[in-house]
Amino acid sequence: MKNLISVVGPTGIGKTRLAIDLAGHFKTEIISCDSRQFFKEMKIGTASPSEEELAEARHHFIGNLSVEEYYSIGQFEEDALKKLNELFKKYDTVILVGGSMMYEKAVIEGLHDLPEANAENQEKLQSILEDDGIEKLQEILKILDPEYYAVVDFHNHRRLLRAIDVIWQTDKKYSELISVSQDSRDFKVTRVGIEASREELYDRINRRVDIMMEKGLLEEAKGLEEFKELTALNTVGYAELFKYFDGIWDLKFAVEEIKKNSRRYAKRQLTWYRKADDIHYLQLGYSPQDFDDLIEWIDEDIKK
Repeated sequence: MKNLISVVGPTGIGKTRLAIDLAGHFKTEIISCDSRQFFKEMKIGTASPSEEELAEARHHFIGNLSVEEYYSIGQFEEDALKKLNELFKKYDTVILVGGSMMYEKAVIEGLHDLPEANAENQEKLQSILEDDGIEKLQEILKILDPEYYAVVDFHNHRRLLRAIDVIWQTDKKYSELISVSQDSRDFKVTRVGIEASREELYDRINRRVDIMMEKGLLEEAKGLEEFKELTALNTVGYAELFKYFDGIWDLKFAVEEIKKNSRRYAKRQLTWYRKADDIHYLQLGYSPQDFDDLIEWIDEDIKK
C-alpha cells in the first residue's frame, strides 16, 4: 500500500518546515497543494519555499505557472494524481502540503459533488457495524456496487459507510458518482498538522507580513500591477497593495490590512480543519522528541 502524508494547518504555522523534515525522514518528495504558490511571479507574497528549502527536498507545483495562465482546481486534481502515480513508482510514501483546503480535498478525495451524510442512514449503518461487524458492510457494498467494492480499501469502515449512504440516498452506484475513478487514489492518507494558540498564530502572521515587506513584497506587487484584474492576483498581500498604488490607502494602512486579512483567512482555515477528526497535531515549536513521536505515530497509522 502506498502512503500520502498530508501536512495541513493555517497560514504561517510552519507547514513547509514540517513537510521538508518529513520528506527528509521518508527520503521522498513533496507535492504542494497551495494554490497561490503555483505562480512563479508571486514568490514573496505567498511565502513560497526559499531556494534553500527547495534544495532540501524536491517540490512539485511550486512556481510552475505564470499568473497569466488559467488553472482550475479540476486541472490540479488531474495533474496532482498523475504526479502522485509517478512518484509512487519510486517511493512508498509521498508528502502533500498546503493550506488551500479544497485543493487538498481534490487530491485526497476528489471533487465529486456528493450529498452530505444522511444522519438516519449513518445511524443504521453504524448499528450494522456494531452488531454484525465490518464484514456485513462489505457484503452490502459488494451487492450494491461491485465496481467500487473492487477498488475501495474495504477495511476502512468510514469509506464503506460513506459509499453505502450515498448509494441509498441517490439510487446510483457510488463508482459512477465519483468524478475521478477511485483506482487513481489507491493510497492511504495520513493527515498531520501543527496547532498553536490563536494569539501565537496571529503574532506569527503579523511578523511574517513584516518580513515579506522587508524581502521586497512592495516591489513584487508593483511588478504585477498590470495583471491586477487576474484571478491569481485577487488575493491577500497583493489586492491591498494595489489599493495603495491607486492612492486609495496609504502604505501603513495597506500593510495593516494585509495582516488583518491574513488573520481572517487563518480563521477560516481553522474552522475548516476543526471539522476533521482525522488530523494528528503537533504543537507549534515542537521538539526533536515530538517529531520522533510523530514519526512513530505515522508508522503505526500506516500499519493499520
